[in-house]
Amino acid sequence: MRLLVTGGAGFIGSNFVRHILKARPGCEVVVLDALTYCGRRESLEDCLGDITFYKGDICEPAAVHKAMEGCDAAVNFAAETHVDRSISEPSAFIRSNVLGAQVLLEEARSANLARFVQISTDEVYGSILQGSFRESDCLSPSSPYSASKAGADLLARSYFITFGLPVVITRSSNNFGPCQYPEKLIPFFVLRALKDESLPVYGSGGNVRDWLYVEDNCRAIDLVLDQGMPGEIYNIGGGCELSNLEITSRILSLLNKPESLIRHVADRPGHDRRYSVDCSKIRKLGWRPEHQFDEALQETIQWYLDNKSWWQGLL
Repeated sequence: MRLLVTGGAGFIGSNFVRHILKARPGCEVVVLDALTYCGRRESLEDCLGDITFYKGDICEPAAVHKAMEGCDAAVNFAAETHVDRSISEPSAFIRSNVLGAQVLLEEARSANLARFVQISTDEVYGSILQGSFRESDCLSPSSPYSASKAGADLLARSYFITFGLPVVITRSSNNFGPCQYPEKLIPFFVLRALKDESLPVYGSGGNVRDWLYVEDNCRAIDLVLDQGMPGEIYNIGGGCELSNLEITSRILSLLNKPESLIRHVADRPGHDRRYSVDCSKIRKLGWRPEHQFDEALQETIQWYLDNKSWWQGLL
């Protein structure tokens, strides 16, 4: 199989590339990435010799056409993903996440791909105070980021319904692990704590997220790529719900830093209280998260300690 991975130099994308190279010997991997601030060639440094890499923008049909040529399937990780940035600059999210997805879908239709996996997020459902969202639940995004991802999901499904493109969508909970750009909570707080800088926690810190180690997500996406039903959506969650304040305390404890570094700041606009997804559907395919949260968090922190050259200068 020749597989196109868009956004393959980003956080989840680069981890997925390494997963595929290990799990599917003989698979030809093509990466298309614009190498924006959070898409970094350094994240693929250990496997550049094993892949075909194109620098290009998914909003440019010519770049997508060139990268997709000869491919059998595509997985789209390419996206703007940071909610805070979407509040200050929503247009960039609409361009990349909606227009970019449409360009990819159209090229995939022209190339007659056997599978197109659209990577999405649990944030498209909005907040839920009790229970968990199922794939059939209505979308109620709260931020420009989640709205743009919801738009891409709807476009992807429309290409399945209208054109018969074999699209599958995954919606995962909060990922963490190596190579995550330090604007997201865990790496941001780890690196600030290492420098004894304050950790700005929004509001009371009571907002709850379900945490998923990136390697477990990569296994789930690979499974959906292979066995997911065209036109279907699959939730992927780690089954570990923790508040932002609890996460912050665990990071400080593992780094032997005082909780006095915690600084509560004004909450951001539209901050969802709780995310939770029902993963029964993908579990029927045989997937389970394999990593226990505390051990995975320790491994993640150790990665940042061992790879200072990757992140120094980013903060």
